[in-house]
Amino acid sequence: MRWLIALLFLFAAPAWAQLEMSDVPLEDPRQEAAARDLMGELRCLQCQNQSIGDSNAGQASTMRAIVRQRIAAGESPEQVRAFFIERYGDWVSFKPPPRPDTWLLWATPVLALLVGGLVAFRLFRRRS
Repeated sequence: MRWLIALLFLFAAPAWAQLEMSDVPLEDPRQEAAARDLMGELRCLQCQNQSIGDSNAGQASTMRAIVRQRIAAGESPEQVRAFFIERYGDWVSFKPPPRPDTWLLWATPVLALLVGGLVAFRLFRRRS
């Protein structure tokens, strides 16, 4: 009988390891609002183009729980974002910080508009 119980625990261990953290809203409405705002700015690692607030993935649920735990512990949203960026890199944030290594990322939309405007100007000028 002991072997059977030990065997059941052995086979149940992987399922327990994958249990998701609870996704229960915070009691303080201000903290919950701050947590939800931050959840909209963090990228789901599984879905990649969804925020953790919008994703149903297990990883997103775990990340939401971590956000809530840290906000409830008194950390600011900036500190929580810094935690995730330190852990997963700038990619996890939909708003990466402007630094020398991300300047191209921030400048690309402006450069695309300038190039598009220049091309359109030349096309219209030739037709006139």
